[in-house]
Formats: sequence, C-alpha cells, structure tokens
Amino acid sequence: MKNIIVGQSGGPTAVINGSLYGVVTEGLRQTDAIETVFGMINGIEGFLNDQVIDMRPLSENGELERIRTTPGAYLGSCRYKLPEDLTDAVYPQLFEKFSDRNIGCFFYIGGNDSMDTVSKLSRYAASIQSDIRFIGIPKTIDNDLVETDHTPGFGSAAKYVASTVREIAIDASVYDNKKSVTIVEIMGRHAGWLTAASVLARKFEKDNPVLIYLPEVAFDQDAFIEKVSTALETTPNLVVCISEGINDGNGTFVCEYASDVGVDNFGHKMLTGSGKYLENLVKERLGIKVRSVELNVSQRCSSACLSAADLDEAVCAGTYGVQAALLGETGKMVSFQRTNDNPYKLTYTTADVNNICNKEKGVPLSWITNDGSDISEDFIRYALPLIQGNVEVPFENGLPAFAFRR
Repeated sequence: MKNIIVGQSGGPTAVINGSLYGVVTEGLRQTDAIETVFGMINGIEGFLNDQVIDMRPLSENGELERIRTTPGAYLGSCRYKLPEDLTDAVYPQLFEKFSDRNIGCFFYIGGNDSMDTVSKLSRYAASIQSDIRFIGIPKTIDNDLVETDHTPGFGSAAKYVASTVREIAIDASVYDNKKSVTIVEIMGRHAGWLTAASVLARKFEKDNPVLIYLPEVAFDQDAFIEKVSTALETTPNLVVCISEGINDGNGTFVCEYASDVGVDNFGHKMLTGSGKYLENLVKERLGIKVRSVELNVSQRCSSACLSAADLDEAVCAGTYGVQAALLGETGKMVSFQRTNDNPYKLTYTTADVNNICNKEKGVPLSWITNDGSDISEDFIRYALPLIQGNVEVPFENGLPAFAFRR
C-alpha cells in the first residue's frame, strides 16, 4: 500500500476545494490501495519545506464536508516554478521526500503553470524509472486550458460575472436624464472567456452590456469611442464590459498606455487599470459621466454564486483523477469532454499533460462578433449549462461558515 499527496497551486477559485474534496474522499475510500492521504501546504513550495498534513482527520471530524463549499485554496497556494533543467538538484530532493512519505501518487490542482509542474515531475520520474504517478486536476476561472471542454472554476466565476453585471446594469439604469457609461473590467489576460460570460447578463436583445471586448481581438481606441457614442443614442445608461488584457494587437496592453506594469514570477505582466484608462478616455473624448468598476478577486472567490454544475464537476475531477492514477496513468490531466449541449452531457477522461502546459485556449474568433465588440449565440449555448444550479452553503450567525486551517 502507498500514500497519496495532493496540493493546490495558482490563483484560487470558488470550487478548487471541491476538487480537493474529490481527491481526498476517493483516496480515503480506496482502502485496499491507499493508506494515507497527505496534503501539501502551499503547494510544491511548501512540500519542499516539509509542510504536509494528514487529511484523514478532516474527514473524521466533519471539516472535509465544509471544505467542499469553501472558496479559495484550503491547503494554501503557491506560484513556485520548477526549473526547466531536469538535472537541477531540486528534483532528487523532491523525490527523496516522496520516498520518505511512501508516496505512490501525486495530484496537483491548478491551471497552466500547475500542469507545467506535473509535466516536469512526471518526466523526471520517467528518467529515473520511478513508479510514482503524477496527475493534474484542472482549475482556472480563465477557462484557457487546452484539451478540455472547460475547467472547474469557470462556471461559478461566469455565474458571478453575469449576476454582478446584471446588478450593475440595473443600478446604472435608475437615472434617465443624463447619458452615462459604466465600464466593467473583468479578469482575463489573453483569453476572454470570463468577460464573454457578461453577455449572459442580458435580459433581452440589445440589453446591457451593449459592448463587450475580449483580448482575442485587437482593441482600437478610436473605434471604441465611436461605438460608445453611437450606443449612447439608444442606451443612455451604457454598460461596457472589457477584459483586463485588451490590447492593440501588437503586444501592448491598453493598461500600459496609462502606467508601467510589473511582472510576476512566471514573467506574466501584472495587469491592472484598463477600465480606469478607458474611463478617462471616454471623459476626455465625450465629456460625459463615466465610471469604471473592477470586479477583481471577488469574481473568483464568491461562494454566493456557486454553480452547482461547476462544483459537482470539480468534485468529479478530483475523484476521477485518483481512479485514473490507480489504474496506472501518469503525466496526465483530467479532461472534460462534452457529448451534448441540450441536454448537457459530459464525460471524463485524461489528456497528456505535455500537450497542455504552456498553451492557452482562447475564445473562438467566430464567437466574437460586431467587429470585436459582441458575443455570439454559440458562446451562450456553450456557457449556459455551466452556470446552472445553486449550492446551499452552510451559514452561522447570518454569514457563510467556511473551513480554515487552524
């Protein structure tokens, strides 16, 4: 019998702990093959520092059930990048630690950079003929992983975006006497899936948000001002939704016109301020009332808008990952394959993680219409099944009762 270990990495989501729940509950259920389920505190970086906990007591004291509906990353996250050079000293160090804890399977819940970690560990394992199995469990609100129909976390974030934009549109419509523009900035560096979800906020044709801009299509500031001016003729309280990563098509983000931006540990530019830049642009060009709203981290951590479909699939992804590893699979990521839209049907499989890491899946250009300022019905058919159903989150004293590490 072997032990298994699970960690979380990258930006949290509302259902990343659902996948953790799936891994742990399935791992504890497999009593003939698995002795103990360990959790890495703060991902692979924490594991290097021997920050590991036994997950079994959480099942025995009922805390695991509460973890299922807790947003964020219960085990803590990291953005630690393993070296490209597989001869680096960190790899034998890691595998010695795996051996010390009798680890037979390793599960990493995360997005693109996390799948890069799974790829490197599985390739190193093959090079030393280690029988440890490495499985990635997909997670990202950006929905930009290839080889899967969608990712856990996107459905709940999309539901939050659509619900919040609908609330913002209603709030913006209360005053009819003057023209105004509200610009909503939504997460999405290179892929506009989450911003596209704002189209679900519309209650009828030509309802707000009237204009939606994604990073997949080059953003022209002059054309934007012209569209805003035209839209104001029929919609005096205009709502516009933009991705944080809208750009000029030549590598320059709109936010870079306003200020310098830094980079994170992976070399990604830390984007902020596209909405504020366009707010000032509209004020300068059109001289009307305008405000910008940045949804920021709320869109990825709201338990109030949990999608039941999303949470169920997140749990199943963790469960399936354990089953796949016990069947001998390694160097794989759990993958969702949609078999039908209406009624919505999904199957689970695995895909080679080496074909996934360091790649991004954008919104199909055919789903972006009106010269890059609107979203087609194809996207709506794709996204609607993912936001269905509500989740009953436990409450105490009128507030959500979340799990937390003591």
